[in-house]
Amino acid sequence: MKAAISAGLVSLGLAAAVSQVLAAGPAEIVIPGEKLATESLTSARDGAVYIGSVGTGQIFRARPGAATAEPFIKPKTNDIGAVFGVFADDKANTLWACSGTPAFGPPQAGAPPPPPSALYAFDLKSGTPKGKWVMPTAGAFCNDIAVGSDGTAYASDTQNMQVARLKPGAQALEVWAGADGAFGPSGGVVDGISVLGDTVLVNALRTNKLFSVAIGKDGKAGKVNEVKLDSAIEGPDGMRSFGANALLVAEGGGGGKVSKIVLNDARTEGKHTVLKSGFPDGPVAVTVVGENAYVLEGQLAALFAPPGSPPAPVKPYKATAVPVGKP
Repeated sequence: MKAAISAGLVSLGLAAAVSQVLAAGPAEIVIPGEKLATESLTSARDGAVYIGSVGTGQIFRARPGAATAEPFIKPKTNDIGAVFGVFADDKANTLWACSGTPAFGPPQAGAPPPPPSALYAFDLKSGTPKGKWVMPTAGAFCNDIAVGSDGTAYASDTQNMQVARLKPGAQALEVWAGADGAFGPSGGVVDGISVLGDTVLVNALRTNKLFSVAIGKDGKAGKVNEVKLDSAIEGPDGMRSFGANALLVAEGGGGGKVSKIVLNDARTEGKHTVLKSGFPDGPVAVTVVGENAYVLEGQLAALFAPPGSPPAPVKPYKATAVPVGKP
């Protein structure tokens, strides 16, 4: 009996140790493959991490605690193209994804026009397609997604400097904010988007700005306000909410870094703190699992290289853990 009890205690000790390891998470999540040009990642409540690929048009999933991602949604599923933003919506059991054909380089003579950029929805557990909605403005480019407490999906339109929304049960996306140019002129690259309570936060990559837009009681957009920061952000890309009043932001400038922005109650001012620098392969997105933020490097420079450039060195695609504690 004593031996059995002792063995049980040892077993419980091992189980606790394993639980602690899983809670801490792997130091890196590797995404296998070449020319993936990974652009966004998101995490579900159970700790699973989903990664979108521009290069192959597929979505990977790293199961909870896993250090290696696996193919989850195959290329061309429901006619999906290059995958940009991804967002896990646990409440709706939905994995949202932005897709479109990026305009890298001059158009090829005789090539058919690319399909319009669209917002896609998949079952979060099985990957089964749930829907597809074309962006509402001509020439739109769906870049990233956030979801409000009522289930409304908000998608950043990089090309038109706008935010579109899809209300629960709606048949089509509609322009929600930015039609008046409030996010800046064309070319400013509206990119990352998050929701904090009743406010949508949007950044612009080229102009290094952050904006807040209140969600009215009727769901309509309030005034677009530029958030005044105590220090500048550089090349902001993907960002995620962190607790009730903060954002985590992947910044491509300054050698690549991830930062935290703590906002005031009015969402008009913020304290900007760099958490970690030194992401030379281009941090494009960030997500939180437990007490770690995983920072994804996209290696996107090869997409923008002029014709005839030497091939980029082959490196593994990865998301790196940065301890952030609890919100």
